[in-house]
Amino acid sequence: MNKFKIEELVKADNKYDITLFQKDRIDFIEERVIEKNDKPYIKCLKREREVVAKPEEIVQQLMLDKLINEYNYPLDLIRVLYPVSFGREKKQADIVILNKKDKTSVYCVVEVKKHKAKDGKDQLKSYTNATGSPLAIWTNGVEINYYERLDPNYFEPLSDIPKANETIYDVKDERFTYLELMQKDKLVEERKSLKVLIQEMEDEVLANAGVDVFEEVFKLIFIKLYDEMERADDRISIETQFKIIKKQDSNLSDKEILEKIDNEDFRKLEFRSRGDAHDTKEEINKLFQRAKEKWSGIFEKGEPLRITDENHLQICVGFLQNVKLFNSNLQVIDEAFEYLVNKSAKGEKGQYFTPRNVIDMCVYMLNPKPKEFMIDTACGSCGFTVHTLFNVWKKLENNGKAHFHNFSNQKLTSEQKKCVEKVFGIDFDEKSVRVARTLNMIAGDGRTNVLHLNTLDYTRWEEKLKDREWSRTYLEGFYRLLDLAKDRKNPKEFNFDLLMANPPFAGDIKDSRMISEYELAFKGQKKVNKISRDILFIERNLDFLKSGGRMAIVLPQGRFNNTSDERIRNFVMENARLLAVVGLDGNTFKPHTGTKTSVLFVQKWDDEINPKVEDYPVFMAVSENSGKDNSGEEIYELDENGGRKLDEHGHLKQKHDLKDIALEFEKWAKKESLSFWRD
Repeated sequence: MNKFKIEELVKADNKYDITLFQKDRIDFIEERVIEKNDKPYIKCLKREREVVAKPEEIVQQLMLDKLINEYNYPLDLIRVLYPVSFGREKKQADIVILNKKDKTSVYCVVEVKKHKAKDGKDQLKSYTNATGSPLAIWTNGVEINYYERLDPNYFEPLSDIPKANETIYDVKDERFTYLELMQKDKLVEERKSLKVLIQEMEDEVLANAGVDVFEEVFKLIFIKLYDEMERADDRISIETQFKIIKKQDSNLSDKEILEKIDNEDFRKLEFRSRGDAHDTKEEINKLFQRAKEKWSGIFEKGEPLRITDENHLQICVGFLQNVKLFNSNLQVIDEAFEYLVNKSAKGEKGQYFTPRNVIDMCVYMLNPKPKEFMIDTACGSCGFTVHTLFNVWKKLENNGKAHFHNFSNQKLTSEQKKCVEKVFGIDFDEKSVRVARTLNMIAGDGRTNVLHLNTLDYTRWEEKLKDREWSRTYLEGFYRLLDLAKDRKNPKEFNFDLLMANPPFAGDIKDSRMISEYELAFKGQKKVNKISRDILFIERNLDFLKSGGRMAIVLPQGRFNNTSDERIRNFVMENARLLAVVGLDGNTFKPHTGTKTSVLFVQKWDDEINPKVEDYPVFMAVSENSGKDNSGEEIYELDENGGRKLDEHGHLKQKHDLKDIALEFEKWAKKESLSFWRD
């Protein structure tokens, strides 16, 4: 029995891991570990001599085993610690595969490096350029990246490298269906986010491509989503088979289950890099045209892809092609869009996308019903609206019971489709509206009530009707919004059951005409010269709710305790019952802002379901863990080996306490017999 376990040896240095490799291959390498002078040594598969079993050496041996036994490269083509010349200086590449034709030129460079991916990849690229190798691999035992070096030294991500009897074109032209996408999903395999991939894509090509990064990445995501949605039947078939196999044998891993599913009847995905960069550009442009026809109003009909360099486009497609974008709560996409929109200076207006865990808490606590109408008046990417739909759809599947899990990816029933038209979003930022419409259309089977309007300046809404371009995109949803107004000609008050919003905090409103419409803009009979934007949103949002309607709104902490804001608190309590206040951790909105915030939950007074009283209890809670650290980086749950956990949707599992708060509120609300939590 070997006293050295290589998982433990690798863990001694937290820069490496071996989760990438199959257990039987780990066992095989472990059998080659021996003890010498109380130290672990490992017999190298190539050099046939013992070397100290350091973490990097263990990962290197596992990669050698992979190249020999999975890719079938013969030992005589493989070199370890291969000398690479940089002028007078010589360095060593960890592993190289020689070209089988001449056995002198390098065909593939493999670098085994620590977790700091950028440093390792930069070193890999320098070795690849110096040797003239067409292929490159970087790994740390958790992530693995494959590249083809294009001229002039651009690196295109590949889904894999060729086996010994294949060519690069075989890899690029492989039959790739939704099943392979699930098996090779880069976000699951590498435990990383789409935001990180986009940042890598920027570093590689987009920073110097002379294009608007937001627009071009948005287009690529839009095209890829369309390609995946066109394979919806395949996705549903795979998920159905997955559940059946899982039920038959719960001990199988997700990867093992996917390998048991028959792939013959599934159609090829089209968002792929071809062997020729010109062919890739042609096919991706065709997909873009079809996507624009299906989801109109997001891009102009004649809008082209503006990444004109074919190599640049080829590389961008390579980065995204193995990413499964469509999943159960669209979190993967939304996180990427938050990054892109904030790059476009949305944050300068004091408006930041609401983290998904905050959204889920708010939606769960307000417990939306299938027949209720909901709106977000500062919708950003429409997290509140989309998650309200997911919550309601799940209740339709579970006989009205509240549920924290997200929508199950099945096709929408007629009941679920009806819910789509009951959900509305408004935002004044045009880029955010386009993102929101895209996500809402995907979630809502092509329909959406997301509108490009200034929520606060409602007296000028009618002027939008004179704008033909605006009307062509938004008129249908706008008329549905007016159907809920108490007076269509004066859209001040509405009859919404639910409102959830995270309005912008920064900036004062100084427009005297707009300010005059708000009660909170007056102190006695005197009108103020300026007023904070979020204060107007408080009043405006209450106007959107009918009697008994309920609201969750994110506000700066000062609104809850500043003595100067007492009249605002009195205004709220005059119009509504204060249900709950949840103080959010100071890291919640980092890295964009460290502003301390809380979520206010209220229900408007109503003689029947929420009669006005003077004295009543309020649910109070403080989040101590938002799921982010002081720098705004996500904190994830770890398994017993220190690896990042994935949830049932394949997302990295964020570590936070907001779900616990929501569940405690549910208990409290039922005890207090709140109208929307009565059985």
